Amino acid sequence: MTSFDQLDLAPSILKSVKEMGFEKPTPIQRDAIPLVLQGHDVMGLAQTGTGKTAAFGLPLVHHLLARHDRPAAKTARALIMAPTRELVNQIADHLRAYVRHTRLRVNVVMGGVSIHGQRQKLARGTDILVATPGRLLDLAERRSVFLDTVDFLVLDEADQMLDMGFIHTLRKLEKMIGKERQTMLFSATMPRQIETLAAEYLFEPKRIQAATPGKAADKVRQTVHFVAPGEKIALLKKCLHNNDDDVSIVFARTKHGAEKLMKNLRAAGFPADSIHGNKSQGQRDRTLKGFRNGQVRILVATDVAARGIDIPGVSHVYNYDLPEVAENYVHRIGRTARAGADGEAVAFCTTETYGLLRAVERLMDITIETESGERPERALPATRRPQRRTPRRGGNHQARSGKSENGKRSYGKSNDGKPGRDAYKKRRKPAGDRARAETGEQGGHGGSFAKGSQADAGKPRTQKASGKPRARRNDGGGKPGGGSGRPSLGKNAPRRRPRRKAAAA
Repeated sequence: MTSFDQLDLAPSILKSVKEMGFEKPTPIQRDAIPLVLQGHDVMGLAQTGTGKTAAFGLPLVHHLLARHDRPAAKTARALIMAPTRELVNQIADHLRAYVRHTRLRVNVVMGGVSIHGQRQKLARGTDILVATPGRLLDLAERRSVFLDTVDFLVLDEADQMLDMGFIHTLRKLEKMIGKERQTMLFSATMPRQIETLAAEYLFEPKRIQAATPGKAADKVRQTVHFVAPGEKIALLKKCLHNNDDDVSIVFARTKHGAEKLMKNLRAAGFPADSIHGNKSQGQRDRTLKGFRNGQVRILVATDVAARGIDIPGVSHVYNYDLPEVAENYVHRIGRTARAGADGEAVAFCTTETYGLLRAVERLMDITIETESGERPERALPATRRPQRRTPRRGGNHQARSGKSENGKRSYGKSNDGKPGRDAYKKRRKPAGDRARAETGEQGGHGGSFAKGSQADAGKPRTQKASGKPRARRNDGGGKPGGGSGRPSLGKNAPRRRPRRKAAAA
């Protein structure tokens, strides 16, 4: 199949496809579109950048055009769920281009923006609703949208939705969606949870596979630099300077790290901006707009953007921090070499992160070409992280960890026989406490009591050894039963030092 004309799509759809510059279907489109047009449930395995949106979007629009009814208020005829706001916006933009010559209406529902405006749009009815699961469930529980009229359902990037913890949300939504529907599920990987989710959502699905799991685009050149942690930023600036006319994405592991790296690049004169979970939806939209129109040539991002950015012309992807999950590496480098273009994926690896690199190489069944540095002989355990420990005075105390070998706290002697925390606390007792400990006196604010017997040791402190109640202290001076007339200072009164006894004559 070499042309979209051979797919039997509606004329208005073919017109939009030609205006968008699509010439021939990609493998995933060639396999999926006929099955969807025939009414089958479809489970597709395909990487990002393979044309999945058109694979489910074009036949979905064709089905809706064949029906002449209009959606009722607060209902949707087709529902597409995706994990991130960026991906939701990307899918909606493509769908609006497909339906530009039709009467179909596309609406978007996602978090990070006002829910009031979304409720107003849903009140008029929707042909195609694109949503993130969390906000959609919120609206459904508020009865702002009813999902029992959904005839067509698409789960895009299903594996990432599970990674982000949407499994329980998806199960709640599945009970709200109409049972008589056609369902399509697309995922870049196919773990066991996806198989379970497919069994709940799909009915006798047709399986298609457009790419081998863990395989990157054919035109991505992958290299790795082995570098010391303190030299990564200088190496990144050097790489960016050597390719200063190119559009690049730099991936960091954390939101704080991404923001700090972006500010460092800006200070060095690079046209950089960042996108991560701490940015508001308005900030993220403005950043992506600047990245698309060329005002921003370097985008520093976390994995929140790994699957939601479709920017033509991204030539370089830098893995400044290697991902903790190997599959995310494939999604990251899928931002380049899209639509048949060439691209480069550059990774920075330290001795501590060599294990993460080896996990990526095992997943992809390759050995990434070394650009600079020497490959370490072995990988450190994945959970091992260098930690600074400040040694204590007095030996290797068990009190450093706070627990002994039997799992209980122990502050006795240390391993080298020197006193532990209890002995240390005993040495630091206030002078009054030391005096009472030496003379056998019991506690009080400077007063003295007769030493009780061992039989009285378990009695409350409000009683003497004789069992009679202790007189109240009203003077704050510490003498039981006394009455100097001075007001009591309460329980927060400072502890007085005991008066010294006169020396024996």
